[in-house]
Amino acid sequence: MKIIAWKRDRLEELVELWNKELAVDFPMRKELFIQNSFNDVNVSYEGSYIAVDDQDHVIGFVVAKRWQETIDVKMDPKGGWIQVLLIDSAHRGKGLGTKLLKRAEAQLKGNGVEEMQLGGDPFHYFSGIPDQYKNAQKLAKKHGYTKRVDTYDLINHLDKKYDLPVDNSVVFSILKKEEEVDLILFLERCFPGRWVYETMKYFEMNGDGREFVVVKKKGQIIGFCRINDSHSPFIAQNVYWSPLFEQEVGGIGPLGIDANEQKQGYGLAIVQAAIAYLQERNTETIIIDWTILVDFYKKLDFNPWKIYGVYLKDLK
Repeated sequence: MKIIAWKRDRLEELVELWNKELAVDFPMRKELFIQNSFNDVNVSYEGSYIAVDDQDHVIGFVVAKRWQETIDVKMDPKGGWIQVLLIDSAHRGKGLGTKLLKRAEAQLKGNGVEEMQLGGDPFHYFSGIPDQYKNAQKLAKKHGYTKRVDTYDLINHLDKKYDLPVDNSVVFSILKKEEEVDLILFLERCFPGRWVYETMKYFEMNGDGREFVVVKKKGQIIGFCRINDSHSPFIAQNVYWSPLFEQEVGGIGPLGIDANEQKQGYGLAIVQAAIAYLQERNTETIIIDWTILVDFYKKLDFNPWKIYGVYLKDLK
């Protein structure tokens, strides 16, 4: 067995190993793996590794990330992530996972990373460790990671029709391409950080606005909700696992309302508007990823689907 550098020419084998181990819960597509684990500029190629056996077959890998974007959206440059750590089940229990994890941590620490997170990276697969993977949780705790919170993916199979909400004080609409700057300015003011970054990347990747529902008051954006489907310009996080379903899958989130306009029902209303727009696009199932607001979304018939534990570790 040896450990080699992170290389795109191993794509077929990497995806094959993923699906051998994880496809029942998280079926991987080559285009998604390329998008998230090779093309994301935050991938630490020097901190990501592939393990091969004596016949040069891939038996494990780790993908590490650190903030390397030139876009200034107030993301913490001292944060690092393990996007995924996967070992072939036939080769577990031999310390290979520990070896890959320690190598990745050491490399990121050498590049100034002070806090590690398991999952939750830019262009992530998981918000944390999937709850059903108990051995992964044990490995995390063994190596000094502490669970902070549980997050949820929610699902709604749309067994009824949802109408656009009626509220004479505001207007719900799909964002127009020419409103790109207005949306980004709103996000920078109200939700600086990751959501600004994700929106900038969306337009950078040829988004035209159809993936954003906005709510306006007196012509000004006071809230937003992201929606995704199979026609979006890239594979968005809440439709990653759509191959599990035969029907058209859509995604909702993130979403937010200006703090000065909250407590007026606009948050729930914009989710209802998002569902209505997705139903117009023949979506039959909607997924919301990475949330703790289970009771809030239950009001619109979303129920827990997957659970993740968010684990962090101080490298200082």
